[in-house]
Amino acid sequence: MGHRLGPRLLVHLLNGADGVSLHSSTAVFVRRRERNSKRGRMGGLSKLYLLSYNSLQAIGWAVSSFQILCNLLSTSSVAGAYSSAGKLISFLQCAAFLEVIHGAIGLVPSGALLPLMQWGGRTHFLLAIVSKLDEVQQLPSVFITFFAWSISEVIRYSHYAFSCIGNCPYWITYLRYTAFIVLYPLGVGPGEIWIMYRALPIVKKKNLYSETFSGLPFSYYDFLKVVLIIYPFLWLKLYLHLFKQRRSKLFKCQDKKRA
Repeated sequence: MGHRLGPRLLVHLLNGADGVSLHSSTAVFVRRRERNSKRGRMGGLSKLYLLSYNSLQAIGWAVSSFQILCNLLSTSSVAGAYSSAGKLISFLQCAAFLEVIHGAIGLVPSGALLPLMQWGGRTHFLLAIVSKLDEVQQLPSVFITFFAWSISEVIRYSHYAFSCIGNCPYWITYLRYTAFIVLYPLGVGPGEIWIMYRALPIVKKKNLYSETFSGLPFSYYDFLKVVLIIYPFLWLKLYLHLFKQRRSKLFKCQDKKRA
């Protein structure tokens, strides 16, 4: 014959079960709130860091474009572009490796591959060729490259900085995804590629980086020729990627304006 539970015992057991359930639910809620709070703090710090980084880059590139233009007006020549802004541009370009890290750790959604391709191409061109060969530093192509880089980067970093605070004017977004159509091929074609081509005989004559390539079956001259061959294809990949971004970003902005 089974035992009957008295009313007091039954109430006690029910209250105990509800107490355990309530305690468990409260603990889960507290843990979730702590996680959300931590994520909020980390998100706030990430935005503050990205705002600072992009703002400083925008200012730096604005200063470089100002230096280039001042040199042009004072000398009436494009030959002094590297002497006027070369060091600053080299610093800014080296610092841009942070963007590869940003993409790799998920701080920004760009990923790491495309930023690495662009950073590697520009940095090699700037540090391995232009800064090492006095013969190419006064070419008009250096002025073209530096000016195209400076204008495009002022626009790009300004767009990123305003986006960090969630209030980017439409005209900056439009410039970000339109100005590259002219500036990007201008900086690459008559700029980077032409300078590398002009540097080939100088590199061969000086046997540049012979010690670095001594243990390899090819010279830096051979490497540079290969770079010149594949450069247009890599550039085209990045260029087409920017057009895809342009379609999605500008259409999204237009939809928001209509709404």
